[in-house]
Amino acid sequence: MAQIDGLPPLRDVIAQHGLSAKKSLGQNFLLDLNLTARIARVPGDLSGADVLEVGPGPGGLTRGLLAEGARKVLAIEKDSRCLPPLTEIAAAYPGRLEVLEGDALDINPLAHLSPPIHIAANLPYNVGTELLVRWLTPQVWPPFWQTLTLMFQKEVANRIVAQPGSKAYGRLAILAQWRCDVQIALTLPPQAFVPAPKVHSAVVHLRALDAPRYPADAAVLNRVVAAAFNQRRKMLRASLKGLSPEIEDHLNAVGIEPTRRAETLSLEEFCALARQLA
Repeated sequence: MAQIDGLPPLRDVIAQHGLSAKKSLGQNFLLDLNLTARIARVPGDLSGADVLEVGPGPGGLTRGLLAEGARKVLAIEKDSRCLPPLTEIAAAYPGRLEVLEGDALDINPLAHLSPPIHIAANLPYNVGTELLVRWLTPQVWPPFWQTLTLMFQKEVANRIVAQPGSKAYGRLAILAQWRCDVQIALTLPPQAFVPAPKVHSAVVHLRALDAPRYPADAAVLNRVVAAAFNQRRKMLRASLKGLSPEIEDHLNAVGIEPTRRAETLSLEEFCALARQLA
């Protein structure tokens, strides 16, 4: 494992600080600094940008981001055991790493960051999807971030990039692809982590579009998509009946057969239906 800076290997850091990963915090530490450097390169040139990192743990990805030239990294860490090794990284990169102890769901990072801003994280499994949905559904678009580079269980990653007609296609795919270009940047086997999870993981890269692909009111679109996929086995005339008593008329008005199911609709068709219902 190559060294990307003058700091000790992550295995030594973990042993020195007694950092066994906590299941309750959804922790799986990525120890290969070659891999963390590869993930840090996914967003592109970071030299003039700030990066928000959630759940840095012992700081493998943090070191990758700093070594790749990030202007500043703001790391939010809930586990106080990880603060000493992060302090050591901050000392090795003077003025470029700020660490906040707390829950990323409760902290507003914007007071600590300057645009352009990227988000990169090996997200704790137990809050990953909730954070993603939050970042994809701000009150105002474009959002405060330019790109998201996020590690998920591969099953979740597949749901983000899924296309119509697939079992993985659902609300996450619509939310992500309506406002972003999305792709899986790399896939990682369980043995890349300590402890090894039972599943493969994948890094998803999302780049924010200046405007959504198709016009639609975000709140209406969200209601339509949620209702459609909550009962995905039902025909749309049944699953969407709670949105409007005249749902069949609305579906016909935009050229969607009322007997179709949610997973067959394209993003463009969902947006057309949201405009019709609005």
